[in-house]
Amino acid sequence: MKFIFVTGGVLSGLGKGITASSIGKLLMCRGLKVSAIKIDPYLNIDAGTMNPFEHGEVYVLDDGGEVDLDLGNYERFLDISISSEHNITTGKVYQTVIDKERRGDYLGKTVQIIPHVTNEIKGRITSIARGSNADLTIVELGGTVGDIESMPFLESVRQLAVEVGRENCIFLHTTLIPILGSVGEQKTKPTQHSVKELMALGIKPDLIVGRSSVELDEAIKSKISMFCDVSKEAVISAPDSRSIYEVPLVLEKQGVSELIIDRMRLKPLTRDMDLSEWKGFLQSVLSPSMTVDIALVGKYTDLADSYLSHLEALTHAAAQEDCGVNVLFTDSDRLLSEGPEAVLGKAHGILVPGGFGTRGVEGKIVAARYAREQGIPFAGVCLGFQVATVEFARNVIGLERANSTEFDPRSLHPVIDLMPEQRELNSKGATMRLGSMKVMIREGSRAHSLYGSTEAWERHRHRFEVNPEYIDQFERAGWRFSGRCEEGRRMEIGELEDHPFFMASQFHPEFKSRPGRPSAMHSGLVQAAMQRKRDS
Repeated sequence: MKFIFVTGGVLSGLGKGITASSIGKLLMCRGLKVSAIKIDPYLNIDAGTMNPFEHGEVYVLDDGGEVDLDLGNYERFLDISISSEHNITTGKVYQTVIDKERRGDYLGKTVQIIPHVTNEIKGRITSIARGSNADLTIVELGGTVGDIESMPFLESVRQLAVEVGRENCIFLHTTLIPILGSVGEQKTKPTQHSVKELMALGIKPDLIVGRSSVELDEAIKSKISMFCDVSKEAVISAPDSRSIYEVPLVLEKQGVSELIIDRMRLKPLTRDMDLSEWKGFLQSVLSPSMTVDIALVGKYTDLADSYLSHLEALTHAAAQEDCGVNVLFTDSDRLLSEGPEAVLGKAHGILVPGGFGTRGVEGKIVAARYAREQGIPFAGVCLGFQVATVEFARNVIGLERANSTEFDPRSLHPVIDLMPEQRELNSKGATMRLGSMKVMIREGSRAHSLYGSTEAWERHRHRFEVNPEYIDQFERAGWRFSGRCEEGRRMEIGELEDHPFFMASQFHPEFKSRPGRPSAMHSGLVQAAMQRKRDS
């Protein structure tokens, strides 16, 4: 087994996940099989119960795992599907250790962080690495060196490096190189202290990735090399990029993949790096022939990471059309206070994503109505599908006070209702309808033309569904359910007739979008938005 351990210093949010994903991409382009693990030191079992304002989006895997958004970066960059086992949290580790103690697995011994917790962590890492049958596994340690909750994980990977052999491991440390505004000088002291903290824990970094707004000066690289005891070639400059998809090229220009291959004695299938397809995609992202404005109407718009997969899916879809997307982050409550024309009048398309809770829902319903009545291309996802259904029930069918029982349990017309199997559940964690499931698509529908198939596998995350009692009324009035679950009971896709583009899905198509293989629904929205701009 071979590992690349990615740590972070100074502060969080430096882009460890993008760095790790980019390195994985480069090594895969050499013919190596790469797997990835994300360690999150929080006590939650998974990310499923976390507020998007606090942690960003909850990313859903094929097996239904609700995980950190960095797992989405791994899947997009490496074009792989991974399981929830690849996301290790303190909650998962401690729950397993305590369960073992209760069963008596430790034979009466005092259960301690070392060796019991660290052994559990090492066991999980090695089990995933073996099971993936990869040439190497990239392990990203969330948080920052020095955080108390990260200590057991750092100790675990230190031990693991000793056990598998130091020649089979690389420690890559990502750190901040700030620039003082008053003097404009890059400062290395935060990096020196961060590396000192890491070395005090028994871990000596092999590579240091310096994050800065601009490229690192050669003198700064030399200084980091001297004070942090790494070779100058192992000090990598990672300046702010125009796109995250540019990062692999920035790293490769500095010979990162060759450095890792040589130090770890890897045997790539090829020494030639073919990034032509990736460069072509990046060119479309950076230099599109036209740009459209798409309003993302949500309730967590103060934090862009809350909708990260939607942003990437729009990027993938637009690049396919040689188009750029300017996302207009729009708090749905603004539509109630300012009116839809003032807020959405200049948008070429509208996207209403998912969410939970009553706040902002009426604003989303207003957005769906405005898009329907004004002929503006519209895509709704999860809650966006449900509010489009509620809006149609109220304003087209004429069902007074139609609503979801999530927001009005006493609604006269509960057109969206809790799924029957959800009614007796008391636990919130990992109990929704989760993961990849087959969607049957009606032949001849717009969805069929976008997917090019009568079947699709898409990822889900919801508790509520279209109430089956109202389906016939909807379809007679023109809200066609062109996608259903395999058994036919659950509505998966809705689309409007006689509209430039109005489509919504109960599933989350953004989670399976990839560079070069964009989400069908996001592609349809971008194409329709482009046509609207041409016609305007």
